Amino acid sequence: MLVDLFKSLFLILALAPCLYRTLVLGSVPEINGSLTYLWPLPSEFTFGNDTLSVDPSLSLTVGGKGGNSGILSAAFDRYRAIVFKHSDAFSIFSRFRGRRSVYDISELNVIVHSDSEELQLGVDESYSLFIAKNDGQSIIGGATIEANTVYGALRGLETFSQLCAFDYGTKSVQVYKAPWYILDKPRFPYRGLLLDTSRHFLPVDVIKQIIESMSYTKLNVLHWHIIDEQSFPLEVPTYPNLWQGSYTKWERYTVEDAYEIVNFAKIRGINVMAEVDIPGHAESWGAGYPDLWPSPSCREPLDVTKNFSFDVISGILTDMRKIFPFELFHLGGDEVNTDCWTSTPHVKQWLQDRNMTTKDAYQYFVLKAQEIAISKSWTPVNWEETFNTFAANLNPQTVVHNWLGPGVCPKAVVKGFRCIFSNQGVWYLDHLDVPWDRVYTAEPLEGINDVHKQELVLGGEVCMWGETADTSVVQQTIWPRAAAAAERLWSRREAISTANINSTALPRLQYFRCLLNRRGVQAAPVTNKYARTPPIGPGSCYDQ
Repeated sequence: MLVDLFKSLFLILALAPCLYRTLVLGSVPEINGSLTYLWPLPSEFTFGNDTLSVDPSLSLTVGGKGGNSGILSAAFDRYRAIVFKHSDAFSIFSRFRGRRSVYDISELNVIVHSDSEELQLGVDESYSLFIAKNDGQSIIGGATIEANTVYGALRGLETFSQLCAFDYGTKSVQVYKAPWYILDKPRFPYRGLLLDTSRHFLPVDVIKQIIESMSYTKLNVLHWHIIDEQSFPLEVPTYPNLWQGSYTKWERYTVEDAYEIVNFAKIRGINVMAEVDIPGHAESWGAGYPDLWPSPSCREPLDVTKNFSFDVISGILTDMRKIFPFELFHLGGDEVNTDCWTSTPHVKQWLQDRNMTTKDAYQYFVLKAQEIAISKSWTPVNWEETFNTFAANLNPQTVVHNWLGPGVCPKAVVKGFRCIFSNQGVWYLDHLDVPWDRVYTAEPLEGINDVHKQELVLGGEVCMWGETADTSVVQQTIWPRAAAAAERLWSRREAISTANINSTALPRLQYFRCLLNRRGVQAAPVTNKYARTPPIGPGSCYDQ
């Protein structure tokens, strides 16, 4: 494999420190006024002092079993449009400007070893990227990405695109600090963003824009919180009256819409995990099927006494299984206020007949919903209240989703459960007073020292709850703070935690925010007191 050759070259190149500066596994980034403006920071990399020109007619050459993937060719076209946004526009004038006809990089060679395009939790996203001057003699001249899967190749393309910069003086694309030698892989397999489309409806195109921007930070799971007590916007063919719970008939997602979102995400290496939050947060269900309410005055939790409640859940999950191939499915289970169950006569009687408390009924509902999900080949994810209330009885397959505060993942992994970290104090994006540095320094493995237990932490997720965010502000609320979490989830802990982040991370995040802006993402300034706050006066994007 080429990667073995490149590893050997690493050792040879180490003898020529004047050509490049090195960051290798276990070392600490040098703070000397020269930062690496890649986000998130790769696992291992070296660079030099050369500047290479990139041909505006850059072509793609592929190799390996997966080289002919349609996902790869589509991604190359997307990134080519990003990299050559300016130079393509001026190409018709090139003969008048005397543009050079010979370029250092005229070809991007991408080698993908597997032809599988299955996208599931833990898919191999590692890649190597090598960029060197093609002088006709070097065996590694030009640009080469090598990956085991097409999804690793996608991550390599993103890194390559960030290394390409448009020079306004020469009106050409250049790669600075070459040669680049990068070996990269994610720290965690689950790197998520929750998007809430119940509190405010988000049009399909807006969701796509968010997915596109996620790919720039190498996030790989969109947790789609589609439904909640406020609205039920998703079409469910088996129970078509459910989406009567939408705000209006114009704020709905068809089955085709959902399918389109899932496939749009897949070709960017992003899984979509859907959520149906039960038995609480389900008042909107009763707009179409009032029998799901225990009574007109008790509209949630769902009626635990009726088989109809579980028939509807089964119908929803059956229809959604045709749309969402990801192995994880979120069943909610949080904030279940059971008070009105005991004040509803038929529910109270049902509890008495079975000698059950409301806590018992809550457990009964969650476990039965888990059984339905598992029967459809899903792994259930539940908010931490289910673990906090009846951990001993949860299905052992359950993934515990932390949110209330720190300390839950350590408890969950001790009991053998897998965990997703989303501590609301640091990773809830609707908390506008949480600054970038608290997002950046939040650590999913905090309090877990056993290496084997650490492996049970799948990763983490920042949450964009929608009570006070809609299309008008959602992107600037997500970015750039979500990018701070994205580097925490991708990059090596040692490389991003051992120095003054105001020197090592802040300038890079500010640069990345401007990169997002250049790509059309409405990312807010990094250091404003409140997230999504616009600039207070004139100034450069790089002076925030």
